[in-house]
Amino acid sequence: MPYVDRQNRICGFLDIEELENSGKFLRRYFILDTQQGSLVWYMDNPQNLPVGAKHVGSLSLTYISKVSDATKQRPKAEYCFVINAGMRKFFLQANDQQDLVEWVNALNNATKITVPKSSDAVHSESQRLASNGNKKQVPYKTEIIAGVAVVTQTQKVGLRKAQNHPPYLHSRAGQDQTIIKAGYCVKQGALMKNWKRRYFVLEQNSMSYFKSDLEKDPLRIILLKEVHKVQDCKHGEIMLRDNLFEVVTTSRTFYVQADSPEEMHSWIKAISGAIVAQRGPGRRYTGIFLILGIGE
Repeated sequence: MPYVDRQNRICGFLDIEELENSGKFLRRYFILDTQQGSLVWYMDNPQNLPVGAKHVGSLSLTYISKVSDATKQRPKAEYCFVINAGMRKFFLQANDQQDLVEWVNALNNATKITVPKSSDAVHSESQRLASNGNKKQVPYKTEIIAGVAVVTQTQKVGLRKAQNHPPYLHSRAGQDQTIIKAGYCVKQGALMKNWKRRYFVLEQNSMSYFKSDLEKDPLRIILLKEVHKVQDCKHGEIMLRDNLFEVVTTSRTFYVQADSPEEMHSWIKAISGAIVAQRGPGRRYTGIFLILGIGE
């Protein structure tokens, strides 16, 4: 979902068809800055990029004439909407229907576009798409893997939806462990204190993170019985990081940044729920912290 950052800008991840009519959508981090009158997008959250990293695309809000749902125009693109800007149409994919509605409203409000009963139209379209949720045809998805945009067929990926539905449990192929939640976050390193995007997998007894979702061996495994608490990070302002939470263990505090406030709270809830389920009534945490890798 789009969120307002500490600079009062609307931010979040979307997929964009950068090459017009290519049908290929790439994952980008968008910043809607009404003070500067612009919509810009980066390869990743600028907080995770080298200092001075340039945006990969930009659009002046004065050029935008209309923002609307594009489901009928691009039936194979899930949660698609279009930005009409002069002679160019920018097609984008949101993460879900609510994300689509919020971005369309935010962009229209920023450009002061007034369309009669637009909210009613978007709401009715939202209800229609939600009722037909099981009939979607989405052949492709895009995501950032180690800083690189990768386009893959959704039929071949089974973990993507886990991060949106934490209560849903399913097993990874070839493993007995049950995955509670999986997805990309950014974490601070132990030695260099730098920030890197990692693929996190929360299971019933542990939380692991990998260099990417293509890797089989984790960089580190954290046993849940060694986790004392998971909470919204109180040092987020000092670290200048949005959506930051901390996983406190006996030997170390892990600082993890989610892509949105909703994702942050979803991870906190999922991890806390897994800890409670493992502990059971009246039990206390004891155990060993298992570490694989150095400096991560």
